[in-house]
Amino acid sequence: MLGGYRTASGLHRRSTGREARPGSRSAEGRVSRLRLAVVGVGHLGRIHARLAAKIPGIALAAVVDSRPEIREAVAAETGARPVADCIDLIGEIDAAVVATPTFTHFRVASELIRAGVHVLVEKPITPSLIEAEELVQLARRRQVVLQVGHVERFNPGFVSVQGRLADPKFIEARRQSSFTFRSTDVGVVMDLMIHDIDAALALVQSPVTAVEALGVSVMGDHEDMASARLQFASGAVANLTASRTSYAPARTMHVFTPRRFASIDFAARKATLVEPRTDLLQRGFSIAQLDEPARSLLREQLFQELLVKQDVAAVETNAIEQELLDFAQAIKTGSAPRVTGAHGRDAVAVAERVLECIRRHAWDGADSRRVGPLAAPISPSPIAATLPGDGWSGDETVVLRRKAG
Repeated sequence: MLGGYRTASGLHRRSTGREARPGSRSAEGRVSRLRLAVVGVGHLGRIHARLAAKIPGIALAAVVDSRPEIREAVAAETGARPVADCIDLIGEIDAAVVATPTFTHFRVASELIRAGVHVLVEKPITPSLIEAEELVQLARRRQVVLQVGHVERFNPGFVSVQGRLADPKFIEARRQSSFTFRSTDVGVVMDLMIHDIDAALALVQSPVTAVEALGVSVMGDHEDMASARLQFASGAVANLTASRTSYAPARTMHVFTPRRFASIDFAARKATLVEPRTDLLQRGFSIAQLDEPARSLLREQLFQELLVKQDVAAVETNAIEQELLDFAQAIKTGSAPRVTGAHGRDAVAVAERVLECIRRHAWDGADSRRVGPLAAPISPSPIAATLPGDGWSGDETVVLRRKAG
């Protein structure tokens, strides 16, 4: 059982003159199980609620939704209390999952954080970089855990190879789905591509120096198909493609490093590694000197002899359940979650640059009057807002840091 959680109100009862850090082990703030609410129980929130209700260290205290029939149905299914507004739970919960529409993330999450509630907010953390940065700083001031639901970081396929992909130089990702009629308040960049933006940032660990992108709207005013090219200070390049109007679903990523190549299938939750033989990497093997029989043999055994292919064993887990467990552990121990608020903010920072490129793309060349995802004669929107000062926070997770001057 996960024990030793702090109560939300424990933030305000201490007499030391400062707030305790998340996960304080003091007896004053300890409870037997983490009292959790799920705020917004549509498609994804319902999944969170179902899983949380089955985790021994979590007590699903409430499910919150403005739609009576939805919250009552999920409450009946999970045994949680149905609530119309999360403000009614302040003082009764330790943590919350925020799975409301994207445009409400900042309002809901900030309200909870100000009350001392630990928050796991679904991706994207907020629709804008300005709001994301404000939320990160608010969580730091209140000393609560802020985690972002980039669930692919917990995907067994990704987890199985991440530690073996040092210094990646080229990433190619494709994420396609049919139109679900959900998440229509944002386009495909914030809806789908942001998963691969976050994964690429986690792998490369280097500032993004340049972005190129274009996108097309099909179902409405937001882009439904997009392609982006990210360049990193390390020399790495990531090509990302996303569509939510595809008849061929796909969630794949290919990662090339100086020592190996990985193919990750997020949908199948598995990965494959290809490792060139040591003498090939060290240029101690000359293909030019091979006679025809040797070449013929190696053609047949290329992926057994020269480019050794192996399917990587992945621990079969539920990624959302692992995400919830990571959230609970961060609250209990005071450690950082796998996907911090700062990580979520960085993904939004890159996504904003992708969207700005899409808005400015000229479909007919330099003199084109057709710009943006609709390819219509509209004017470019104002450039994406930046933060005060040198444009970025001083913490080490920011991947687009700009130098002052």
